[in-house]
Amino acid sequence: MSQDKPHVSREHLLHLLNEMMRIGRLEERCAQLYQEEKIRGFLHLYNGEEAVAVGVMQALSADDAIVSTYREHGHALARGIPMASILAEMLGRMTGCSRGRGGSMHLFDAQSRFYGGNAIVGAGLPLAVGLALADQTLGRQAITCCFFGDGAVAEGAFHESLNLAKLWQLPVLFVCENNGYAMGTALQFEQSEPRLHLKAASYGIPAQEVDGMHVVEVEALARQACQAIHAGEGPQFIECHTYRLRGHSMFDTQLYRSNDEIEQWKAKSPITQLGEWLQTYGMLDDAGLQAMAAQVDAEIEAAVAEAEAGALEPIEQLAHFVYTEEPHG
Repeated sequence: MSQDKPHVSREHLLHLLNEMMRIGRLEERCAQLYQEEKIRGFLHLYNGEEAVAVGVMQALSADDAIVSTYREHGHALARGIPMASILAEMLGRMTGCSRGRGGSMHLFDAQSRFYGGNAIVGAGLPLAVGLALADQTLGRQAITCCFFGDGAVAEGAFHESLNLAKLWQLPVLFVCENNGYAMGTALQFEQSEPRLHLKAASYGIPAQEVDGMHVVEVEALARQACQAIHAGEGPQFIECHTYRLRGHSMFDTQLYRSNDEIEQWKAKSPITQLGEWLQTYGMLDDAGLQAMAAQVDAEIEAAVAEAEAGALEPIEQLAHFVYTEEPHG
């Protein structure tokens, strides 16, 4: 974070820190639940990238739509989906936001216009274009925010989606979470042009990059982009340079990067940086930081208990929403 004080209130900075802490500590608890075999299947954690979800969500309204990736727990929580609903989904309970049928990679909540979680790399991009086209056609003053990783930029859907979004001047905020690795492939080995925002600029889309480890800077640029969209300037693109502190998934042995590299990035964690900045400027002391962490941990444990108390779907209902019966003549 810049050494100059940002033009935001102490209360808002504490809110940003609390939101990022909720994400980071929830992800750590999910890792424990996975090791206990209570969460099954794949699990992709968001630790280190919290500033992107929290910063961008500050710029969006309740009318805006969100399209995410399989690393979407942080987006869902920052959007306001209840923590217990998210955990119940990952535990396969009917009280989950997708009735326990989606799991970690397919969180969905129509009420908050959170249209997934998607297990296919880049698949959210055309969905976002479709949602934005629908809103534009219906005359809704809404933005569709599409999160995706640097690996998705190698997909054809990325280029098709950006091209159509610009041709039709759709209200889409494209947010690239560039964490430097597409699964286990470093950026310099997957992209001939590693400055990913330039790819969006080649389609005529205003595109900027930001330090994705600084939540205040992410929020400021996201607000600027949303204002441009509302002003009728068409789609906008933000490349957030960030870093995931855990592996691609829980099965990742991380042989493609060193422990020293990870430790260096841990020191630049968005939560660590903002917490230290607040302490440096006398806006938060150790007791206040510990109290915030304790409150977050209490929220998480209550949510875990609520999620575990949820019912599993009865076997006789497992075919619901999967097949439909032909109407009898």
